[in-house]
Amino acid sequence: ISRRLYSDHPEETYEQFTNRYVKFFENVDDTFELKRGLNNCFAYDIVPDVAICEAALRAARRLDDYATGARVFEALKIRIDKESDYKNYLQALKPVKDELGIQTKEELGL
Repeated sequence: ISRRLYSDHPEETYEQFTNRYVKFFENVDDTFELKRGLNNCFAYDIVPDVAICEAALRAARRLDDYATGARVFEALKIRIDKESDYKNYLQALKPVKDELGIQTKEELGL
Protein backbone atom coordinates (compact mmCIF):
# COMPACT_ATOMS: atom_id res chain seq x y z
CA ILE A 1 0.00 0.00 0.00
CA SER A 2 1.44 3.32 -0.97
CA ARG A 3 1.06 6.33 1.26
CA ARG A 4 1.45 9.95 0.34
CA LEU A 5 3.42 12.17 2.60
CA TYR A 6 2.34 15.75 2.20
CA SER A 7 4.69 17.02 4.84
CA ASP A 8 7.96 15.77 6.22
CA HIS A 9 7.48 17.70 9.49
CA PRO A 10 6.95 15.66 12.65
CA GLU A 11 3.64 16.02 14.44
CA GLU A 12 3.55 18.66 17.13
CA THR A 13 2.13 18.03 20.60
CA TYR A 14 -0.30 20.49 22.20
CA GLU A 15 2.45 21.60 24.60
CA GLN A 16 4.87 22.21 21.74
CA PHE A 17 2.19 24.15 19.86
CA THR A 18 1.50 26.25 22.96
CA ASN A 19 5.18 26.93 23.59
CA ARG A 20 5.77 27.86 19.95
CA TYR A 21 2.99 30.45 19.89
CA VAL A 22 3.74 31.85 23.35
CA LYS A 23 7.34 32.41 22.24
CA PHE A 24 6.13 33.91 18.96
CA PHE A 25 3.85 36.44 20.67
CA GLU A 26 6.49 37.32 23.25
CA ASN A 27 8.87 38.27 20.44
CA VAL A 28 6.48 39.84 17.90
CA ASP A 29 7.49 43.40 17.08
CA ASP A 30 4.84 44.80 14.74
CA THR A 31 1.07 44.70 14.38
CA PHE A 32 1.14 42.94 11.02
CA GLU A 33 3.06 40.01 12.50
CA LEU A 34 0.77 39.99 15.54
CA LYS A 35 -2.32 39.70 13.36
CA ARG A 36 -0.66 37.12 11.10
CA GLY A 37 0.28 35.05 14.13
CA LEU A 38 -3.26 35.20 15.51
CA ASN A 39 -4.72 34.18 12.14
CA ASN A 40 -2.32 31.24 11.93
CA CYS A 41 -2.92 30.20 15.53
CA PHE A 42 -6.70 30.25 15.25
CA ALA A 43 -6.62 28.44 11.89
CA TYR A 44 -5.81 25.15 13.62
CA ASP A 45 -8.62 22.86 14.71
CA ILE A 46 -8.02 23.53 18.41
CA VAL A 47 -8.77 26.27 20.89
CA PRO A 48 -5.52 28.02 21.81
CA ASP A 49 -4.35 27.60 25.37
CA VAL A 50 -4.86 30.39 27.91
CA ALA A 51 -1.08 30.97 27.89
CA ILE A 52 -1.18 31.72 24.15
CA CYS A 53 -4.09 34.12 24.59
CA GLU A 54 -2.30 35.87 27.45
CA ALA A 55 0.88 36.26 25.39
CA ALA A 56 -1.16 37.62 22.45
CA LEU A 57 -2.98 40.11 24.70
CA ARG A 58 0.32 41.31 26.16
CA ALA A 59 1.76 41.68 22.66
CA ALA A 60 -1.26 43.70 21.53
CA ARG A 61 -0.87 45.99 24.52
CA ARG A 62 2.90 46.30 24.03
CA LEU A 63 2.30 47.27 20.39
CA ASP A 64 -0.49 49.67 21.45
CA ASP A 65 -3.08 47.79 19.37
CA TYR A 66 -6.18 47.74 21.57
CA ALA A 67 -8.49 46.55 18.78
CA THR A 68 -6.48 43.40 18.16
CA GLY A 69 -6.47 42.66 21.87
CA ALA A 70 -10.27 42.91 21.98
CA ARG A 71 -10.49 40.69 18.90
CA VAL A 72 -8.68 37.89 20.70
CA PHE A 73 -11.82 37.50 22.80
CA GLU A 74 -14.04 37.59 19.71
CA ALA A 75 -11.96 34.82 18.13
CA LEU A 76 -12.22 32.76 21.30
CA LYS A 77 -15.99 33.18 21.43
CA ILE A 78 -16.29 32.02 17.82
CA ARG A 79 -13.89 29.11 18.29
CA ILE A 80 -15.37 27.79 21.57
CA ASP A 81 -18.59 25.81 21.19
CA LYS A 82 -19.96 25.98 24.72
CA GLU A 83 -20.79 29.25 26.48
CA SER A 84 -19.60 27.76 29.79
CA ASP A 85 -16.17 27.02 28.29
CA TYR A 86 -15.93 30.58 26.96
CA LYS A 87 -16.76 31.90 30.44
CA ASN A 88 -13.99 29.69 31.86
CA TYR A 89 -11.53 31.28 29.43
CA LEU A 90 -12.75 34.75 30.41
CA GLN A 91 -12.30 33.87 34.08
CA ALA A 92 -8.79 32.52 33.48
CA LEU A 93 -7.83 35.64 31.48
CA LYS A 94 -9.54 38.12 33.85
CA PRO A 95 -6.35 39.13 35.72
CA VAL A 96 -4.53 39.93 32.46
CA LYS A 97 -7.63 41.54 30.97
CA ASP A 98 -7.98 43.82 33.99
CA GLU A 99 -4.24 44.56 34.18
CA LEU A 100 -4.10 45.60 30.51
CA GLY A 101 -7.51 47.31 30.47
CA ILE A 102 -8.84 45.27 27.56
CA GLN A 103 -12.59 44.71 27.37
CA THR A 104 -14.68 42.26 25.39
CA LYS A 105 -17.07 43.32 22.67
CA GLU A 106 -19.99 42.79 25.08
CA GLU A 107 -18.35 44.93 27.78
CA LEU A 108 -17.82 47.69 25.23
CA GLY A 109 -21.52 47.54 24.34
CA LEU A 110 -20.91 46.59 20.72
